[in-house]
Amino acid sequence: MKKNMLPLTIFTVLVGFLAIGLTIDPTELPSPLVGKPAAEFELKKLYSEETFSPSQLKGEPWILNIWASWCVSCKQEHTLLVEFSKQNSTTIVGLNYKDTTPEAMLWLSELGNPYQITIEDPKGRAGIDWGVYGVPETFVMDAQGIIRHKFTGPLTQERIDNTLIPLLTQLKSGQP
Repeated sequence: MKKNMLPLTIFTVLVGFLAIGLTIDPTELPSPLVGKPAAEFELKKLYSEETFSPSQLKGEPWILNIWASWCVSCKQEHTLLVEFSKQNSTTIVGLNYKDTTPEAMLWLSELGNPYQITIEDPKGRAGIDWGVYGVPETFVMDAQGIIRHKFTGPLTQERIDNTLIPLLTQLKSGQP
């Protein structure tokens, strides 16, 4: 009798794991970097020979959006970022990830440029330090340069309205 129950027990356990897995949002990957200082880097700006480092924005909350012209999901969120940048004064830094300069420039000229600063990471080295899984990813930094939130996958209007804007409002008021 016990031998006959083994397949049923295994099946029940597997169904339990599947049920738990279906309740997990794949865009909410936990990041060990949240709550820690942003990784330092110095990368070339897309439109000049100047460089940018995260320490240049200490003293104000800001957003790092990691994108690439070859990324289909990046195109989905790009229109939302363009609109967000028109309506919000928060500095958005665009990190062009594993892409070419001409392709990145073409992308921004055709689709609009939501970034106040655009930098290049052609080999993806800075992305590794930031724990990038893929593109797009978006990080929200506080005025002290601490990562306060990470969005994995494309931003949606719901994510902007329900998480990003309230978080930025909180950070701008000086609350951690």
